Amino acid sequence: MLPSTYRKLVAARFSPRFREAAAVVEVPLEAPGPGDILVRNRCAGVNATDVNISAGRYTPGAQPPIDLGAEAVGEVAAVGDGVTAFQVGDAVLTNSLGGGYREYYTVRAGRAVRVPAASPEILALAISGVTASIGLSVTGEMQAGETVLVTAAAGGTGQFAVQLAKAAGCHVIGTCGGPDKAELLRTLGCDRVVNYHDEDLDAVLGAEYPRGVDLVYESVGRRMFDVALEHLAVRGRLVIIGYITEYLDTPEAVTAPRIYTKLLSKSASVRSMFLPHFFRQAPEHLTRLLEMVRAGALQVAIDPAEFRGLEAVADAVEHLHSGRSRGKVVVWL
Repeated sequence: MLPSTYRKLVAARFSPRFREAAAVVEVPLEAPGPGDILVRNRCAGVNATDVNISAGRYTPGAQPPIDLGAEAVGEVAAVGDGVTAFQVGDAVLTNSLGGGYREYYTVRAGRAVRVPAASPEILALAISGVTASIGLSVTGEMQAGETVLVTAAAGGTGQFAVQLAKAAGCHVIGTCGGPDKAELLRTLGCDRVVNYHDEDLDAVLGAEYPRGVDLVYESVGRRMFDVALEHLAVRGRLVIIGYITEYLDTPEAVTAPRIYTKLLSKSASVRSMFLPHFFRQAPEHLTRLLEMVRAGALQVAIDPAEFRGLEAVADAVEHLHSGRSRGKVVVWL
């Protein structure tokens, strides 16, 4: 028997300060329409970009309240007319803006992916893993034998970038902050770990990689971006998948020579990868990642901090932005 109402998290006002924006509301639970399935969410993924969602940056023109969250795993609770690909009880993964931080979610059957279990390990692949896969192979045009730098390498998406680059036959440098994160990166196969609390990345790259770095998977921004750009090799590519150091504030204004002065002499390039622009390619990459996990070729690190319930989502988001997280941060619903 399904309940008559359910709870979800919305941005009652727009703010990059997630706790200030978020509010739990109770709304009617409606039966799924033709071609839809109703999913009981069990676990939701926490992403650095949650603060961009709560600030309304991805929904221009919309007015609050807007739904929060993105990816989630759960079980099918009901199916609409005409749905034959799913049945009640199937474990599914969904990935849609506003579909994560809620107890129930109605989605088109074609946008859900059947998975072996509604587990946090599977959940981590939906945004974090797929972003790494597309960012490296499609946007970054990664080739075997290249030197790849992954910033925030022990985070939710960085962990996958490290492993995918290694699986492609690359030499991988990973940055992190702290000995626990450094140890995680070594277990994932990272060739050179740079703990920025103990070492300066600029000095390490200059001394140990004089020819430069072929590909950068960058999610930090500010000085990390500047250093990575400076050390691009001839025909090097820097792929921006985020800039977490500036999410909570207005962008930093800088005075410097225009970026082409650093790129042209190396035939280097700066690119960016925003997952919503690659939704058509996402299923193919997710399928590959799931196969790698089943084969034991891809590890999934889940942050050990436990967060339960919609009331804990703000704590989880702040935990991620504190720099203390290690692996994918999740919230149990």
